[in-house]
Amino acid sequence: MEVNLDIQREVDALPKDEEILGWVKEVLTNERYGDTELTVRFVSKEESADLNEQYRNKKGATNVLSFTFDAPDEVEINLLGDLVICSDVVKQQAKEQNKQELAHWAHMIVHGTLHLLGYDHLNDAEANEMELKEIIILSQLGYPDPYREIEA
Repeated sequence: MEVNLDIQREVDALPKDEEILGWVKEVLTNERYGDTELTVRFVSKEESADLNEQYRNKKGATNVLSFTFDAPDEVEINLLGDLVICSDVVKQQAKEQNKQELAHWAHMIVHGTLHLLGYDHLNDAEANEMELKEIIILSQLGYPDPYREIEA
């Protein structure tokens, strides 16, 4: 499987390009998805908040936004879409939840990539399916269950 990954860093972000590629590939392998390309963009709280309000009608910055790409039938392209990740929110969440920062980064990339593949968490059944996939994929990558409570 070939993955063409465009990583855009508008702000400092912790994960290395190779780590991000590995996390994305693990999701795609688990989902038996073929060659593709996607963009991962690390943004400020301001840009995240603007996009969150514009596309989801929600106020404030969020950890990850997923934008799928739907090409017209006549256009042959393997573009899966874009992930927009707010570095400050991810770092803050990791600290507040007593999680290893790198593990939380991996979770956000896995979570966002699953969204690009059509998974969602709008109801309990969808949320349970998506969370189970995240737990399995992150475990395969050597990371703990992101939904397990961690004592301070």
